Amino acid sequence: MLVKFKKLDTKAVMPTYGTPYSAGADLYACMEKTVVIEPGQTVLLHTGIAMEIPEGYAGLNFARSGLATKRGLAPANKVGVIDSDYRGEIMVALHNHGTTAQTVEPGERISQLLLVPVMQAQFEETEELSDTLRGEGGFGSTGRK
Repeated sequence: MLVKFKKLDTKAVMPTYGTPYSAGADLYACMEKTVVIEPGQTVLLHTGIAMEIPEGYAGLNFARSGLATKRGLAPANKVGVIDSDYRGEIMVALHNHGTTAQTVEPGERISQLLLVPVMQAQFEETEELSDTLRGEGGFGSTGRK
């Protein structure tokens, strides 16, 4: 799949895949200087790129596992959704879930973007829904094991 992107800043880095079988393309911080993210703080980071996500797809912006597990940094909204008709700069809101300040360097990989197919549903109001074995069982209703 060909995905066009535009550099909005000369320091911007093209998204890259870490290995030939990586699901997500790494997005890079595009900024002039190091940013410090204090514990409990969220900082909106620039990537310096805009993207033309094909119709019928969405970009899902996830945490990079190393940043999340080793440094406590993950997207504040857990998963960012980038619609195919969005043409603005892709931004990443990184939140520090840890107990110590963390630094993000210019050009550092800050999140991973997965391009996934999406469908839009047609919603129809009804008085009754079909029965299932689970029924209305909600949070934790299927047990732990």
